[in-house]
Amino acid sequence: MSAAERIEELTNLLNYYNNKYYQEAVSEISDQEFDFLLKELETLENQHPELKLPDSPSHRVGGGITKNFETVTHKYPMLSLSNTYSEDELREWDERVKKGLNGATYEYICEIKFDGISLSLTYENGILVRGVTRGDGTQGDDITTNIKTLRSLPLKINAKKTTNPQIGLFGNDDIGLDFEIRGEGFMPTEVFERINAEREDIGEDRLANPRNAAAGTFKMQDSGVVASRNLDCFIYQYMSENDNFKTHEESLIALKKAGFNVSDSYRKVNDIESVIAYINEWSEKRHSLRCATDGIVIKINNYAQREDLGFTAKSPRWAIAYKYKAESKSTTLLDVTFQVGRTGAVTPVAELKPVELSMTTVRRATLHNADEIQRLGLAIGDEVLVEKAGEIIPKVTGVDTSKLRNEETRADNKVQFPENCPACGSKLYRNEGEAAYYCPNEMGCPPQIKGRIEHFIQRKAMNIDSLGEGKIEILMEQGIIQDVSDLYTLTYDKLIGIEKTHVDETTGKERKVSFKDKTVQNILDGIENSKNQPYSKVLFALGIRFVGETTAQKLAAYFKTQEALEAASFEELKTVPDVGEKVAQSLLQFLKEEKNLRIIQNLKTGGLKFEADNIVTEHESNALEGKTFLYTGTFASFSREELEQKIESNGGKLVSGVSKKLDFLIVGDGAGPSKLKKAEDLGVKMISEDEFKALL
Repeated sequence: MSAAERIEELTNLLNYYNNKYYQEAVSEISDQEFDFLLKELETLENQHPELKLPDSPSHRVGGGITKNFETVTHKYPMLSLSNTYSEDELREWDERVKKGLNGATYEYICEIKFDGISLSLTYENGILVRGVTRGDGTQGDDITTNIKTLRSLPLKINAKKTTNPQIGLFGNDDIGLDFEIRGEGFMPTEVFERINAEREDIGEDRLANPRNAAAGTFKMQDSGVVASRNLDCFIYQYMSENDNFKTHEESLIALKKAGFNVSDSYRKVNDIESVIAYINEWSEKRHSLRCATDGIVIKINNYAQREDLGFTAKSPRWAIAYKYKAESKSTTLLDVTFQVGRTGAVTPVAELKPVELSMTTVRRATLHNADEIQRLGLAIGDEVLVEKAGEIIPKVTGVDTSKLRNEETRADNKVQFPENCPACGSKLYRNEGEAAYYCPNEMGCPPQIKGRIEHFIQRKAMNIDSLGEGKIEILMEQGIIQDVSDLYTLTYDKLIGIEKTHVDETTGKERKVSFKDKTVQNILDGIENSKNQPYSKVLFALGIRFVGETTAQKLAAYFKTQEALEAASFEELKTVPDVGEKVAQSLLQFLKEEKNLRIIQNLKTGGLKFEADNIVTEHESNALEGKTFLYTGTFASFSREELEQKIESNGGKLVSGVSKKLDFLIVGDGAGPSKLKKAEDLGVKMISEDEFKALL
C-alpha cells in the first residue's frame, strides 16, 4: 500500500472512530490503539506533508501558532436575539407572531441556550474551510486553526469508504456539500473547574465563568493549548443558498445524521404554553448538563413562516431568548476563614449555613480578596445573598438588607482581613497592581511548605501517588521533611513505625495512619519511579509561580537543560511561547533565590532529570550538514519543536547560544533583542523563516 493510500485509510478510519466516540458514545477500540494509529498517521504526514488531507484528525491536536486572526465578513449576518425574563412578555411576543402570520397554524422549536461563544462554520465541497467568531455580527475573527481542534466537529462530511468493511459513510444526507452552520462553542464544566484548580495552583487568578474562559481560549494563539482544553460546540443552525429543508427540525435531524453535535434537548411544541412548560422543566434540570446555560431559545419551526415574519434592525421577529434569572438565596454567614496557598496567597472563604442552590448544597463560597470583603461590608452573623457565578462557582453577592441586625452588633463582628499570616504570623504584603495579599515566609510557613510538596507529588508533576496529604503532614510534623528535596533522602529506617491519628480535611473524621512495611515500600517505590519523569514534569513540579504544565513543557523544549534556563535573560525568556513579562519575571525571581537553587541541586543529587530527553528524528536530507543554527522569536510555519526537528533531520546542528561558531541565527517575530545585538556584533548571519526554507 502506498503512503497516500495508507494516509487516506488512516484518516478515514480515525475519523470514523472519532465520530462513533463523540456522537454515539461508542468506543470501538481502546485509547491506546487509537493513539497508535494517530501516531502512525502523524509520522506518515511528517514524511509526506504534501499528502496530508484537509480532514486529517492530526489537525485536532493543534500545535501551530497563529500570530494574528484575520477579520472576515459574515456571508449571513449574525444578528442578536431579543430576550426577556418574563413569561407574560413571552405571551405578548407570541401574540405578535400570531398576528404576523395572520392566524396561520405554527410550531415552535425550543432549545437550551448554552452559555459560550457564537461561531460560524463554513463547509465547501464537504470540507470545513473556515471558522469565525461572531464579532460585531457583521464581521468576526477567523479562528479556523483553533476550531479544528474540536473533536466532536466533522472536518469533512460524506467521507469515502476505507478498506475496512465496518466503516460506512458519514452521509451528508440532505445538507449538501456547501453550507454554513452556526454553533455555540463552550468550555465543559469539568474542564473549567480543572483549569481553575490549575490556575490557583500556580498563583493565577481564577477564571470568572465558563463563557469568558471559552471566549479567551478560542482566541489563543497556540492551537496546541486550545486542543488541550477540550472545548466543544453544539450546532443549532443550518444556512445554505439551496432550499434543502422546509423546517428547522428537519435541518437539525439531518445535521445530527451527518455527524454534527446537535443537542438532544430541543423540543417541538405547538403553542406558547408548551414553551413555558419546557422553560419550567429545564429551570433546574439544566444544572445537570455538562456545560453552563443561561436560558431557552424559541424559534418558529417553518422557514417560510420565518420569511413572512422577517427581521427588525437588530433581531429576527421569529425568535426570542428567555433568560433565567440567576438563582440567589439568603443564608447565614457563620465565619470567614483565611486559607494560605502554596504561593503564599491568602484567600478568604465564607463559611455558610448550608443552603440549596442550583441543585447542590452550598456550605462555602469564595470572597476573592480583601477588596471584596471591604466592598461587601460583611459581619459574622449577617444574612448574606449567595448565587452561583456562571451557574458553577458559589459567590457571596451582598448582605440581605431586609434582615440587617442593629449596627452596634454588626460593628462588633465586622470581618477584617488579617494583617498577619493566619498560619505563621508573618506580616502580609501586597504587590503593586495585585489584589491578593501574600505571606513572605516561604520556607517556614507550614501550609506553603505542605502545598508545595502536594503540588510536587501530584499526578501531572512527579506522580508519587503513594504519598498523600495526611502522610505529608505527618512527615512534616515529625521533622523528617522540610522541602521537596527531602523526599529523596527518605529511607526505610526513617519511615517504618511512624504512627499518627490524622484528621481528614475533607470529611473532618479522624483516621489512624501507620507507616507499616507495605506502606513504606510503596512510598519508596513511588519516589524511585518519579526519577523517570521527564524534565518538563520536574520543572512544573518545582512550583514556580505562573508556570503551569503547558508552560513548563515549552520551557523544557526550548532550553533543553536547567543550566540553559538558569542562564536565560529576561528577553530570551519572553521569546518562548506562553512566556510573557509576568512569567519571565517570576522565573528570574525564582531562579535567583539561593534556597531554590539549593533545592534544585539537591534534586539533581537525588537523581531527577534536569535536561530534556533526546528526540529521535527521521532523516530527510543533508541540506544543512555541517551548519550550526539558533533561532529566536516565533514562526508562521513551525512550532519551536518542529523547527528544531527540521534542522536536525536535515543534517544541521542546533546550538544553545550565539557565538562566533554559529553559522545562522533564524529570526522570527518577537525576536530577542539581546540575541540580535550579539549576533550583529559577532557578524553572525541572520536569516528569515523564508530564507531558512530556501536552505532546505
